[in-house]
Amino acid sequence: MASFCGFKVITCIALALILCVQSTLGGITCDHLDKNTCAFAVSSTGTRCVLEKHVRRGGKEEYTCRSSEIEAENLKDWIETDQCIKSCGLDRDTLGISSDALLDSHFTQQLCSSQCYQGCPNIVDLYFNLAAGEGVFLPTLCKATHEVNARREMAEIRSSGIPAPGPESGLPTSLNAYGPAMAAMAPL
Repeated sequence: MASFCGFKVITCIALALILCVQSTLGGITCDHLDKNTCAFAVSSTGTRCVLEKHVRRGGKEEYTCRSSEIEAENLKDWIETDQCIKSCGLDRDTLGISSDALLDSHFTQQLCSSQCYQGCPNIVDLYFNLAAGEGVFLPTLCKATHEVNARREMAEIRSSGIPAPGPESGLPTSLNAYGPAMAAMAPL
């Protein structure tokens, strides 16, 4: 009986050590990413990483990477490739997460290009959910970028007037209330 209890204790300790080593060695933690890898990354827990800028006394700028409250659909441990950043018209120095870029027709054309839309699922998922938060269906917006209705779709985004809460706002984010973004998108 005593050896059985000892076996349980040893098994529990071994399991705890395995979990600690696994979390230490593997996985992406937003707080550990630098300025050049933070924006558009997804942590091992599935939360999106955001780059933040802080101005210290004397005007010195300091950048930190944090976990947002926005979760990626079916994606973990992801640092976006430089090729996708370029193909989608993004910048590694992007601060926070915002739907504002969807108002720029040049950005929307790059986001909706076949290189980005069909080759960069992380970025498309992010902007799909951001557009949905503004009441816009991204595939419709992408289709409109090639048609006359592009300005009307942009006007709908501008007129929504409901900003998405930031990671420190404490407000719940409802971006995932629209279901799996990637399943809803058909190739353009």
